[in-house]
Amino acid sequence: MSCTINALVREIKPSTIREISNIASKYEDTIDLTIGQPDFLTPEHIKLAAKNAIDHNHTSYTNNSGILELRKAACDFVNKKYNLNYNYKNEVIVTNGATEAIDISLRTILEQGDEVLLPSPIYLGYEPIIRLCGAKPVYIDTTSNNFVLSAEAVKEHLNDRTKCIILSYPSNPTGTIMTEENLSEISELLSYKNIFVISDEIYSELTLKGVHSSIAGFKNMRDKTILINGVSKSHSMTGWRIGFIFSPGYLNSEIFKLHQYGNTCSCSISQYAALDALTNGLDDTEKMKREYIRRRNYIYEELISMGFDVAKPEGAFYIFPCIKKFGMNSFDFSMRLLKKEHLALVPGSAFSKYGEGYVRISYAVSIAKLKEGMERLDEFIKSI
Repeated sequence: MSCTINALVREIKPSTIREISNIASKYEDTIDLTIGQPDFLTPEHIKLAAKNAIDHNHTSYTNNSGILELRKAACDFVNKKYNLNYNYKNEVIVTNGATEAIDISLRTILEQGDEVLLPSPIYLGYEPIIRLCGAKPVYIDTTSNNFVLSAEAVKEHLNDRTKCIILSYPSNPTGTIMTEENLSEISELLSYKNIFVISDEIYSELTLKGVHSSIAGFKNMRDKTILINGVSKSHSMTGWRIGFIFSPGYLNSEIFKLHQYGNTCSCSISQYAALDALTNGLDDTEKMKREYIRRRNYIYEELISMGFDVAKPEGAFYIFPCIKKFGMNSFDFSMRLLKKEHLALVPGSAFSKYGEGYVRISYAVSIAKLKEGMERLDEFIKSI
């Protein structure tokens, strides 16, 4: 007789991205365009700050919410960059990456039977947590609107059970951004409704066109918005695991409980590294952005020349071409491509049912790898 495992946990499916990566690792010459992290090295001044933190014995527990200097730097950062005002004493928590931030934010606000609106295709990490809370993910199809969420589409899905909407822009997997006009219309719809917004802005600094806007800055939205950010993408610090939750005091104090009991505090050394990133590295992202734009332009033109229908991404480092004309579902397309040409892409179905018919390509790799990858993709398309 075996012990019983939580049924909600048993129902969670392993990541499709991980499945593809495991198979890709079997081939020595695989070109892997599934990668969701910058290929740039963490800037030297940030690494030096971490070494100094070790040398000065900053190796013990910190304040549960994070060291005061980092919380202040984080609040100053979003104020300078996005004109958002948060109190570093009681409106920000330093988390173990944006992943923990998403987890504890959802667990704080969700109850059995609640519904969460997800503009789709969307990052695959939200649904499992929503379901573990006993809530229901409700996907909004954005494919007919170039992956841009509209206020009209949100309105169509609202009901008495709607507890939260997640905005994840710039988008993983589509590279879509939300303009100030888009956000204004949505905030006008939601401003007097008792609905939370979780705004996952981890790619905010990788807005490749225009300036990033946050819904937290719109009228009547701050007090119902949980803003998530971090240094993983902006400063190429994925392994350092530093994220931030910005929220009004009444929400912060509740989210804090889950962080305190589940994580105690974020890594002290990483916190000092992040402090340097947000004080001495405000412009570190600019060089990366220029290179991402160059890669984006290259891969977009290549895909167009091969006959793909594809929207030009305006943020993050992903592009999401349509493969419907090739007569295969996205998983089969990706698997056949991997086995035949040793080129790894992510099937769009990993990002909800509305991602079916697409594949995600990451251009967080060198131009040389992109060129080899596009040559292999072209050979595959010609063969089918």
